[in-house]
Amino acid sequence: MPTPNTSLERILVVDDDEGLLTLLRMRLTSFGFDVTVCSNGKAAIAHLQEALYDFVILDVRMPDMSGMQVMEELLQLHPALPILILTAHGCIPDAVEAMKKGAYSYLTKPFDDKELHACIEKALSQQRMTQEIHRLKMLVGELYGMDNVVARSPQMQAILQQVSRVANTDATVCISGETGTGKEVIARVLHCNSARSTGPFVAVNCAAIPESLFESELFGHTKGSFTGAYQTKMGLFETGQRGTLFLDEIGEMPLALQGKLLRAIQEREVVPIGARQPIKIDVRLITATNKDLSLAVQEGRFREDLFYRIQVVPIAIPPLRERRQDIPSLAQHFLKKSAVRSNKAIRGFVPDALQTLTVYSWPGNIRELENVVEHAVIMSTQDMITPDLLPIIRQSGKGMLSPLTEAKESFERDYLKTLLQITEGNISRSSQIAGRYRSDFYKLLKKYHLYPTIKPEQSN
Repeated sequence: MPTPNTSLERILVVDDDEGLLTLLRMRLTSFGFDVTVCSNGKAAIAHLQEALYDFVILDVRMPDMSGMQVMEELLQLHPALPILILTAHGCIPDAVEAMKKGAYSYLTKPFDDKELHACIEKALSQQRMTQEIHRLKMLVGELYGMDNVVARSPQMQAILQQVSRVANTDATVCISGETGTGKEVIARVLHCNSARSTGPFVAVNCAAIPESLFESELFGHTKGSFTGAYQTKMGLFETGQRGTLFLDEIGEMPLALQGKLLRAIQEREVVPIGARQPIKIDVRLITATNKDLSLAVQEGRFREDLFYRIQVVPIAIPPLRERRQDIPSLAQHFLKKSAVRSNKAIRGFVPDALQTLTVYSWPGNIRELENVVEHAVIMSTQDMITPDLLPIIRQSGKGMLSPLTEAKESFERDYLKTLLQITEGNISRSSQIAGRYRSDFYKLLKKYHLYPTIKPEQSN
């Protein structure tokens, strides 16, 4: 006996044979379906006008209306409705004709229960997949639709206008901004509001890929092309076919790979390691960086031709401290999310707490704001967030604003001190974590008069 389907999908059975109707009702109910039966075509049409069904089983020969006529009426009401035709051996040509006119499939009487169940499940599994894809698209639309981006400030409104103009094109976009400003969110908004929204969104952090694996990750490789290549691997460009490839922190891409990336963009094809023939790619490229790429070009760390190729549409996201109008809305947005996760009925922020959030400098931008709000929600025992639940901000100066230069220098100094403590004065490790060249890191230490006892480099 097939495993019952517990989803209670609705099946309409239409046949003038009362004995067969009773048998089908019993069998389909045992499978776990919600079954409605009727003995003529007019009743079937009336049922479908009043309720929705997931599947129809229809006899091809009935006295009042032929199965073909009933099917045509039903498909006019619901064109995507799967209809299974039941027919005797001598009427198979009628069933074949019905399939040409839109029937899903047919079975000849007498039929096997397993065969019937398999046919229904095959049709409904396709419907379930379509419904799930639609549900996920709706969910993504809710998350990344233009109207759902929290942006009240004039700066972000201008950026969203720019995003709306460029979203439904294939133009290459480069999003710049400090860490935590929401660059990936903007990239996803671009994707979800484009003609490629049904395709994949492939995000990769260039800073997280070891240099030795970069080419393989981007372009793929064939089995045996190098030591450790035990099987053929599809690259990220190919994975993103008919979708969007988002290269975050593109400024961290090794210089040797930048030329190959440029060729891939220009030629619209990639050659996996070890392959002889190129693979055509259909991918929209969006990049992001928290560095000054023009300065990297001047210093020889980023190719000038690639710089201009990815800057077809540059979008610069300002830090949170420069768009304070967004802070209350963002804070409330994160509060609602955190309250749901924590199963707490928290309504909002008292005025003093909201003021504290608004005047803070937010060196970690939106990401830091989200973490602070989540911490406050977790620690709260009331229905409103109060200033005492924001200790990190209060300790940083009780919410009082410092001049921008002073605030940045204070943050840099504290950051360097913490970093040197974590690495026990290991300059190589510290500069690596900070994402700075060793010489640049020394200049920063000198700027803030930090002269730690440097831990000697260990040699093997």
